[in-house]
Parts: sequence; structure tokens; C-alpha cells
Amino acid sequence: MIKINEHYLKLQASYLFSTIASRVADYQKKNPDREIIRLGIGDCTRALPIACIAAFHKAVDEMAADASFRGYGPEQGYAFLREAISKNDFQARGADVSADEIFISDGAKCDTGNFQEILSTDIRIAIPDPVYPVYIDTNVMSGRTGIFQDGRYQNIIYLESTRKNNYIPDLPAEPVDLIYLCYPNNPTGATITKEALARWVDFARKNKALILFDAAYEAFIRNDAIPHSIYEIEGAREVAVEFRSFSKTAGFTGTRCAFTVVPKNCLAYDESGHAHALHGLWNRRHTTKFNGVSYPVQRAAEAIYSEEGKAQVKEIIDLMSHVGGEHSPYIWINANRDSWTFFDMLLESAGVVCTPGAGFGACGQQYIRLSAFNSYENTDKAMIRLREALGK
Repeated sequence: MIKINEHYLKLQASYLFSTIASRVADYQKKNPDREIIRLGIGDCTRALPIACIAAFHKAVDEMAADASFRGYGPEQGYAFLREAISKNDFQARGADVSADEIFISDGAKCDTGNFQEILSTDIRIAIPDPVYPVYIDTNVMSGRTGIFQDGRYQNIIYLESTRKNNYIPDLPAEPVDLIYLCYPNNPTGATITKEALARWVDFARKNKALILFDAAYEAFIRNDAIPHSIYEIEGAREVAVEFRSFSKTAGFTGTRCAFTVVPKNCLAYDESGHAHALHGLWNRRHTTKFNGVSYPVQRAAEAIYSEEGKAQVKEIIDLMSHVGGEHSPYIWINANRDSWTFFDMLLESAGVVCTPGAGFGACGQQYIRLSAFNSYENTDKAMIRLREALGK
């Protein structure tokens, strides 16, 4: 008989954002005339930059002529985009990343979830709390965790990120093999200094561990002292893989384009202790299971790095910064009560959708996350409603 992967049975009933969407849909059905302002999921609401649209149209026109038509492209991504990323996102900041170390994909969510496939199931994992749920759930699916009990999975080392430590967790008290870090952080919005990030790199090098560094929100950083990439830290190439996305940078949530950096000298080890380059392993997985991002989408992403594209992206992000987030599109708020109860209260009394912090881990039970991904007008209106609902 056919059998299931029973590790899936350990997962919570629904993915966090699916649960939120279901609750909002039920409320909207009962209150069809009520305007709902969504400050929950980090989805973009503004149009793509004009430079991206122009490049998109041009690429689509190329697909309409036999002479310029493109079929299967390189799974790792077209050279024109990989080279633009290498030059603008890394080399311009003094980070040593070459174009052939960059893998274009259809989302950082996919890559952060998929990368663990090339790693052993018998490893010790350290994950921050609160945390983006994909980091946890994909490791549950692969069988690296025990059961879910008292708000946490067994066999995971949780790195508590609280107000006391400014939402930057302490180094693990014991050796670990795989570490997930995200800065600017989702959901807290916290950033990390070069000095603090260097401590994580040193820890990973000492323990022959690997850091999976999610930098999906680096475009929101406004202080040059804050690192945009982990590769700004000496020695990081040996122990870190970095994930980036155009979703929040340029509104590609519906267009789908991202990339992962796997340095050629980043190593992992087999049972005998022999070192293997992760670059080759990821390339094998990537080319086997992924057929590449479409040519028009990659041309649109390339346009982000044009002078016009850079200016247009900056204009969009600068507008978002006015809602109160610093170096991040998210605001992490202590609600001083159960976060799902607060979610229901805001939806019922204010028609505003937030994200309950409990969905990010035990340390988020009393918190909510607000997202800046809406229009300035709607965000301003939502703040007025919140003040009225809270009696302030």
C-alpha cells in the first residue's frame, strides 16, 4: 500500500498565512460592506517600477519573433542578471561574490525551504524564536524534529529573540550544525551590526556549522553601518549561504524572482568528515528540480539595476518607511495579550488585519506584526482606526 511521509502529521493544521486568509475571508463574508485594510501578510500593493515594466514588455516582444525567441534558459539564471546582481548587490559593497555563485529562482521562500534537502537529516539545528515559519516547517517535513509540544518542536534549539536582547539572540550554548538567521528580521524588524554578525560567523567556523542567511529585506536598510550581506563579514564565504528576493525590493511578489548565493568555498561534510563544496551539490539539486525563471521576468529584474530602476525602487521603499518601520517594512508590537485574541479584536473593531506573533513562535505569543506593504493612505487610515479601537 502507498504510505505517507508521516513527518507531515507533526505540522500544525495550517500554514500561518493561510489561517489568517481564512479568518479574514470568513469575516468579509459576514461583513460584505466593511472595508478591510490588510497590514498582515507582507504582500506588495504598488505597481512594478516603470523601468521593470518597460523591460518586461520588450522581452515579451522578443518572444513574439522567431529570431529573438527564447526557449529553455540556463537553470541557474541568465548571465545578464547574475552579473548585474554580482556587481551591484555585492561587489559594490566590497563583498566577494561572483556571478557564477548566484542561482536565480522564483522565490526566497522556495530556496530557504529547499536548501535543507541537500543536508543530512541527522544534524542539530538552531532557529530563532520568533521566526519565519518556513524555516521550521520544512525541517519538520524532512524529519529533523520531534513532536510539537508546549508551543515548540522537540530536537530544535530555539534561539530566543526578546526585548531583553534587542531581538538579537545569543550564540547557542552548545555546538550546532545548521543556523538560520534573518536580518533585517522578519517578523521583529530588528537589524544586526557587523560586530554581532561576525560573532555568528566565527561561531560557525569554529563548529564547522552552516549559516542560512535570509537577507530578503536588505533594501530597507538606511544606515551604512548595518551589513546588507553576510559576505561583508570576513570568513563568511566559508560558512554561509545567502538568500535574496526581488519581491519586497521591487514588488515582485506576483512576478516571482529571487536568488541564492552559494560560494564555491562554502563546505559541508560527509559521515567520514570529508569536505564537499555546497555549490556543486546545490547546482545538482537546482538543475534537477528547477527549470529556471522565465526570460521576460529576468529581464524585468535586470532593469532594477539600471539608473532609472534604482531610483524608482528607492522611491517606493522611501514611501514605505514613513509608516514607522526603521530599516525594515515590519513593526513588532507588544500587545500584552494573546496575539490571536488581539488579531480578532482588531479585525472586528477596526477592520485591520495584522499577523499574530504566536504564528512565529513561543516568544511571539504576546506580540503582533504590522506590515508596511500597503498604500500610504490606507496605512494612515489604519492607524486612525487602531487608535479609535484601542481608545487612544
